[in-house]
Amino acid sequence: MTLKTLAEVLQPAIRDGYAVPGLVCLGWEDMRAYVMAAAAERAPVILQAGPSCRAHTPLPVLGAMMRHLAASVDVPVVVHLDHGYTYDECRAALDAGFTSLMYDGSRKPLAQNIDETARIAELAHAAGISCEGEIGFVGYAGGENSAGTDPAEAAIFARDSGVDAMAISVGNVHLQTDHEGGLDEPRIRAIEALSDVPLVIHGGSGVPYAQRLALATGSRIAKFNIGTELRVAFGTALRDAVNADPARFDRVSILKETHDPVMTAARAVIRGLGASGRA
Repeated sequence: MTLKTLAEVLQPAIRDGYAVPGLVCLGWEDMRAYVMAAAAERAPVILQAGPSCRAHTPLPVLGAMMRHLAASVDVPVVVHLDHGYTYDECRAALDAGFTSLMYDGSRKPLAQNIDETARIAELAHAAGISCEGEIGFVGYAGGENSAGTDPAEAAIFARDSGVDAMAISVGNVHLQTDHEGGLDEPRIRAIEALSDVPLVIHGGSGVPYAQRLALATGSRIAKFNIGTELRVAFGTALRDAVNADPARFDRVSILKETHDPVMTAARAVIRGLGASGRA
């Protein structure tokens, strides 16, 4: 069994100068491809169940699938709840065997965010697992605008919430399909100067590849969440498989054709964070 907590994979990343990919899962096909990619690259990986994933598949099923995959390989695998919004949801993930809980109070006032996140951190630590929190709101491409992280508030949040990792808003955006943005490096350095908690970038698909690697190897950013570019790889492969023969109807044979393209895309993400060979 190679099941790990978030803290167990992020602390070596900080020490040795790389970042661990938090790969957004939507179902069995992609999470299996991600674990196979990690095994092929000899890298740690974080399997993430976000809100859309949980809306489709119950948490106990997701926990069982992810833990099964962790047991099938000999590289570190974290089973991570992404964007938990309530105590009960985080408690359910803990009961389902998740080894990391991310509580998202980023839309709330600082004091409330700290209080609620600290409660989840206490829950997680009592069970021997990890907690990630978020300070500053990360928006969505074509949707809600971001509210950037204030470095002074980040320092207070890191100190008082007890989190093992802190997600920050520094120009990153969820669901971005291009790589033409870029993160606010002066803001990142200001946050680093005030806190030693490992940092997390949500919406990592929109970050230019060169900047991803530079920050993974030269900052306290120890985790990049990557979803959109892997969803694109899956969707493209699925569309190609269906269009190749409109008479096909067997979903298993069709879905098998997504495995290699998604695994290849996940391997590229891992290499692009300097995580290959770190397991």
